[in-house]
Parts: sequence; C-alpha cells; structure tokens
Amino acid sequence: MSQTVTVTGIVLATMPIGDYDKRLTILTRERGKITAFAKGARRPNSALLACSQPFTFGEFILYEGRTSYNVQSVNIKNYFGELRNDIGMVYYGLYFCEFTDYITREGNDETEIMKLLYQSLRALMNQKIGIKLVRYIFELKAIALSGEAPQVFECVKCGETENLELFSIERGGMLCPNCRRSATDLMRLKSSTVYTMQFIIATPVEKLYSFTVQDDILYEFKKIMDRYRAEHIDHKMKSLELLDIL
Repeated sequence: MSQTVTVTGIVLATMPIGDYDKRLTILTRERGKITAFAKGARRPNSALLACSQPFTFGEFILYEGRTSYNVQSVNIKNYFGELRNDIGMVYYGLYFCEFTDYITREGNDETEIMKLLYQSLRALMNQKIGIKLVRYIFELKAIALSGEAPQVFECVKCGETENLELFSIERGGMLCPNCRRSATDLMRLKSSTVYTMQFIIATPVEKLYSFTVQDDILYEFKKIMDRYRAEHIDHKMKSLELLDIL
C-alpha cells in the first residue's frame, strides 16, 4: 500500500524525464541510496525546481509507491549557495557527488558516506584548507569507508609498524625495508605523508577537515591517490574530466 515517508538526504544526480519531470538520485540517512521522481520539476514555476539540483540537502517528503518514490515536497536545509557561485567548486562538488553515487548501493546503510559528502562540500568553501587537499581527503576517506583502504599502519607483508616509508599500489599499502623486494612499484614517502593518510583513515568524518599540509606533502598525497583511485575505482567519471581541465 502506498504511503508518505520523510527522509533526510542529499541529491547526488538528476536526469530529465519527459518534458517537465526529473529523476533524482538521493542518498538518504534512513533508506540509503534511492531514486525518486520529481514531477513538473523542470517547469519555471515549480515548487520542486530549487530542490531538484545536485548538492541540495534537506528533508524530502516522498510518496512511496510499489516500485518507486515521488517527491511531494522538500524542506531545504542547505543549498550550498556559496559553492554554486564558483564554477571551480561546482566541478569539485559534482565530482564528489558522482564518486559517491558510484561507491554507494541501494538498500545499504550509507550514513557515513552521506556525512562525508556533506562535510566535504562544506570544506570546499573553507579557503584555509584548499580545494585540492579536500579532494584527496574525500577520495581516501570514501575509499576507506567502502572497504578498500590502503594499509598504512603496518607492512602489508610482515606486519612491521616501524620504518614505514615505502608504498606499493600493487600490494595495497606500506612495505618495510625488509619486504621491499616483494613489490616493483615502490614510492618512497615522507613520514608526514604517511601520517596524513593514517589520520584520514582513522579519524571520524566530523573531525576530518581540521588540518592543512605543505606543498611537498600534498604532491606526494596526490600521486598516491591518483594511482590508487585508478587501480581501485573501475569507472571513468565524467566530472573528473572537468577537474583535469582546471
């Protein structure tokens, strides 16, 4: 039997349907990732026009049918207006949403991923951190929350926790000097880079965006994430192509 439900969520993606409607992908606290239809949302005077855009966060009143949801109304909590006024931040925001859409699944509890996306969109507007660092923090934490984190706390081969300065993509993490011959793609990292990765993986989402790094550490972190993402995310993201142009 059909009923009305209320969920808290954030719009990940939208797609035009027919002449006036939209199909929304929403990541929700209560029901994970869902698809909902916003009828008439493309009409200029539609009450659903503002809420049917990526990044929109709020309470969605949905009519739950047998096979789909329909948006009745939305109480917008955060529209991320400041982010929308900067084309560079818009590209980053779209990338975060597409990344989130790819790694989440319908029916799963994706609460931590939703919190990460929300906090990451907020962090984009914090000029003290820098949008590039926000991007790589988001990528590593999202991959970690999806169960694919690199091992940065001990040697992946012997479990040694000291002298960790060699990273291998093919082995999925750090190697100690005694185990270095077990990989052919070693990258030598500064201790600050290793600590940065450890902090991101271990720290709760709410306290994640609380630090900055120097340029040399950001450069090493970028190299690792570019290669690790390519190895573990088997999907070509359209929004990432836009970031590469910036």
